[in-house]
Parts: sequence; structure tokens; C-alpha cells
Amino acid sequence: MAGLTAAAEQVVAVSPELMWDLVADVTWVGGWSPECVRAAWLGEPGRPQPGARFTGHNRFPDGFEYEVTCVVTEADRPRAFAWVVLDDSGDPARPSSTWRYRIDPLPGGGSRVRQRFTHGPGASFLREIAANAPDGAAEIIAARRDGLLANMRATLRAMKAAAESSQAAGVGPG
Repeated sequence: MAGLTAAAEQVVAVSPELMWDLVADVTWVGGWSPECVRAAWLGEPGRPQPGARFTGHNRFPDGFEYEVTCVVTEADRPRAFAWVVLDDSGDPARPSSTWRYRIDPLPGGGSRVRQRFTHGPGASFLREIAANAPDGAAEIIAARRDGLLANMRATLRAMKAAAESSQAAGVGPG
């Protein structure tokens, strides 16, 4: 199961700098994501840079809610923003998962935004559920991957709408 990935991309008619500012301010994600309903920076520096921590509060369609602690691993404006989700060990080298955005400029303007999720190698709720239901593990894992992909696509569409409407209005994102 470690290494399970999901990836989505979206073309957005804004500069890579504006798009990076959007994806790197985790406090906005709750307005776009079907699963992550809010995120908040923890302590200093309280901004996107390697080592910064934040919490993500997530909700599944069945109402199950959980909170995770994340550590920023890459903050390369305007190209990339990434973080790991810590498992109970708290070791960023063995995360529950890794999330990464890559933003590439497009000829003539705009950006291609790619979002990628990678599971493991640390402990996770998905791993625990699959281990407790070995006969249904493949279906459980496939359903989670499909759900992640659908949510990533929805999040990118919402980010695109927010970025393009804020640019058209001449104001910052949010």
C-alpha cells in the first residue's frame, strides 16, 4: 500500500506566483476541498516554509472527522509546495502521506497546477482498515484512491475559480 498515489492537474489562467500563493496558504483550503474542511498554522513561523507545521481538519462523506498534523517539506515559490502528514510516531521521514503541488508556467500566460498524493511509508488509518479487513483490502484501497482523486479534482476546480475570479476583480485570492 505504501506508494499508492493519486494525481490531478488543472490549467489556470493566472500567474504561477498567484497560484503558488493560493496553494501555499493552507488556511484557504477549507473553502475548496470536499474533505479538508479547515487548516491552521501551528506556532511560528505561521507561513509556508520548510519545517512549518499546520493542522488539517478533515471530514469524510459519512461524517467521520479527524485531525492531522502536517510539516511543510518544500516551499519553492512559484514552482512547488509540499508537506507530509505525520503518523502517530511524529517522524517526518516516515509520514502517513505526502502531498505536493507543482506549478508550471504556460506559454502565453497561465499555469498548469499538478497535485499529487503519495501514501506512506508510515502508519495510516487506511493501512489499519485494510489490515483489519484483508478480504476487502483491495476494494477499500481502490475506493480511497478514487475518492482522493475526485476530491483533488474538485479542489483544483475550486482553486481555479477563486484564482481567476480574484484576478479578474483585481484583488488577492481568498
